[in-house]
Amino acid sequence: MAEYTPMIQQYLAIKKDYPDTFLFFRLGDFYELFFEDALLASRELEITLTGREGGGAERIPMCGVPHHAADGYIAELLKKGYKVAVCEQVEDPKEAKGVVRREVTRVITPGTMMEGKWLTDKENNYMAAIAEVEGRSGVATCDMSTGEMYVTSLSGTGQLVLDEALQFRPKELVFYGLAEYPKTTIPTAMIENSQLDPFAVDTQYQEQAKELDLAMRTAVNALLYYIGTTQKRSLAHMRLIKRYDARQYLQMDGFSRRNLELTETIRDKTKKGSLLWLLDRTETAMGGRLLRRWIERPLRNIQELTARLEAVEALKGDMLLRSDLRTCLDRVYDLERLAGRISYGNANARDLVQLRLSLEAVPQLKQLLLQTDAAVLRQMAAEMDECEDLVAVLRKALVDDPPLSVREGGIIRTGYDAYLDKLHTASREGKTWIAQLEQREREATGIRSLKVGYNKVFGYYIEVSKANIPHVPPGRYERKQTLTNAERYITPELKEQEALILEAEDKMIELEYQLFSAVRNEMAKQIPRIQELAERIAAVDVLQAFATVSDERGYVRPQFSENGEYAIEDGRHPVVEAVLDQEKYVANDVQMDPHKRQVLLITGPNMAGKSTYMRQIALITVMAQIGCFVPAKSATLTLVDQIFTRIGAADDLAGGHSTFMVEMLETKHALQKATAQSLILLDEIGRGTSTYDGMALAQAVIEYICEKIGAKTLFSTHYHELTGLADILKGVVNVNARCEEREGKLLFLHRIEEGRADKSYGIHVAELAKMPEWVIDRARKILEGLEAGAATSASDVQMSFESMWSAPVAAVREEAPPAPALPPEEQEIMAELRELDLNQTTPMDAMLKLFEWKKRLK
Repeated sequence: MAEYTPMIQQYLAIKKDYPDTFLFFRLGDFYELFFEDALLASRELEITLTGREGGGAERIPMCGVPHHAADGYIAELLKKGYKVAVCEQVEDPKEAKGVVRREVTRVITPGTMMEGKWLTDKENNYMAAIAEVEGRSGVATCDMSTGEMYVTSLSGTGQLVLDEALQFRPKELVFYGLAEYPKTTIPTAMIENSQLDPFAVDTQYQEQAKELDLAMRTAVNALLYYIGTTQKRSLAHMRLIKRYDARQYLQMDGFSRRNLELTETIRDKTKKGSLLWLLDRTETAMGGRLLRRWIERPLRNIQELTARLEAVEALKGDMLLRSDLRTCLDRVYDLERLAGRISYGNANARDLVQLRLSLEAVPQLKQLLLQTDAAVLRQMAAEMDECEDLVAVLRKALVDDPPLSVREGGIIRTGYDAYLDKLHTASREGKTWIAQLEQREREATGIRSLKVGYNKVFGYYIEVSKANIPHVPPGRYERKQTLTNAERYITPELKEQEALILEAEDKMIELEYQLFSAVRNEMAKQIPRIQELAERIAAVDVLQAFATVSDERGYVRPQFSENGEYAIEDGRHPVVEAVLDQEKYVANDVQMDPHKRQVLLITGPNMAGKSTYMRQIALITVMAQIGCFVPAKSATLTLVDQIFTRIGAADDLAGGHSTFMVEMLETKHALQKATAQSLILLDEIGRGTSTYDGMALAQAVIEYICEKIGAKTLFSTHYHELTGLADILKGVVNVNARCEEREGKLLFLHRIEEGRADKSYGIHVAELAKMPEWVIDRARKILEGLEAGAATSASDVQMSFESMWSAPVAAVREEAPPAPALPPEEQEIMAELRELDLNQTTPMDAMLKLFEWKKRLK
């Protein structure tokens, strides 16, 4: 290391402490990366790789980014799972003796992002810690950008604990005390026993820690330890720990969340087409994040649900009040993340102005809520802190439209500080004197083009063009600079005024920063008040969003039964209905109870609406248990503890699992975890193997649910033989997706009716898919033979096949008339259809695609 230059030696010494991060090393106006960091960063960020001499035998690989644009590059690395250590110059280069002192001021990881441009407004940025202690596991989760922190503990270890953490969709995981760390694609950090005392907890949370069990305390401590080692500043905005019991909420595993498309679609991983997309009529970023949390964690507490539903009912019935609420909420900025930046010390004057504007909207918001009939809304209004004292300070201290930088002045309002006002007066009077100087010198010299200017290098000057230099009175000015077309001069009086102005401006800028910092620090002391207010505003925002969607879509208030009844009249799939827009959606009923109608065995052809029917029942259940009205004429439901789904076909090549194996694993998970209070949706169990294998598995699954679990179940199948189970198993009822044949064509009615389907109509669906006519005709003949029992062996099928092909292949092909040329738009749609992977396409994706094609054809 001795052969390197002092600066490179400094770099290597710092890098040694951060071996698994990109070190952004500040050099002047750039952050530079060296050695392996430079080689990898140049590829990941697609920036130019260069080199520099560093005292060694070879040039050192180097790349860099401008400091003012670093945020975007850092965000890109974080999205790819990397960590970044930001190394700043911590002393003035003018005062440094030798190499400027540098230190890492912050380590930025995917879970510790704080800056707005790195975050999605309506999505939390969680990180989670899992700690195993004495056979029990603690799960602690926090969002540093908002200050939220949650903790729970579970008996046992392994996948169940990981699933609990993954429900928060964390960007980063911290593990402590695990004998074997689980495999995950999420960036992880490991904390060893030597780094953490499992009985310790941060002093800020000592009092709360008394209410936590050992596993919870250890998980919280692991999370705080990791945050403390990566962040170098105050985290006072981290809220009090919220302890929860996972059993308070409706549980859904990763399979079910994906299949139901609660917050994103399966195909595109986008919000559009999900339940979140439909319900998100929130006006604030806090409300948008809370809505997502409610959707991902539906309630099981009837009292809390009743309070939410009463609020939605009151707001749904008053459109004018709701409109005023939305207008008021639109004035509220992201209070949670503003509080985080204030506490963190990187809030600017514009952030504080946004805080003031948000707080100024609270009195009107309270008055509007006090007008409602819902006691819960009036209570929320009564608990809202208007923070009048904070508004008064912010209104008095800061101008309405401050600059972005807090180091350039222009942010403190006149009248806030007497000495600052004096400095402003001195600066203003000096500039007035200089402005008057120009007119006086023009009159004294007779040079009409004479002007007084300023630049950072030479300060103030008097400029005279070349043509007018002979008219300058001798000895009047002192020459300062010669230009191509002019001369610049100064006078003692001008330099004296300049010194006064610049001194005043330097003092003003420094004093303004001090005053601003004092105001920001004062706001930081009030963070808990701001956060509590933000929570209530977010809840109001979500409730008005529910009311708005419910009113516009004609949703009804669900009722809850304690006897296991599950009755939905004219239920609709909320998202499919919204996508269809003006087109009529066919509504369907569902009637279930734990005694006579426990399992609905659904038969009918593909594309008849079986999967949509099952999903709509699950989504109606979720909507009801988050406190929203539901798409139905009426709905009486029982609170559900878990939802399990096995819908759609997908493999897991990375995990070495075929489509059938994935199906079996998902089904196993449901059978192991479900209770009598659960809802199970199973679609086409057993279709990935031979007919008899698949049928045997499907029947065994139905019998197990009936005999061992007792959960409400919707079971879709093409095995018509299974419909006989309704005659021998108590609680199994046949329903079917009704279709009709009209003039040889299949018509889907999308109606779910009592009774069993008599056939699958697979050939009709193939015909709708424009399968070659020869294949359709041949399939019909084979089916007729099979149904009549004619082809009882392989030789029979082979003879039938040979007779069909008695004519040459070319002759058979020539019989078909040439297909007419399609218009270009239709050709494009046909090409898209051919490339569509049906195994990866959900009913919702198919509906969206068909709707798009139909609009294009119009």
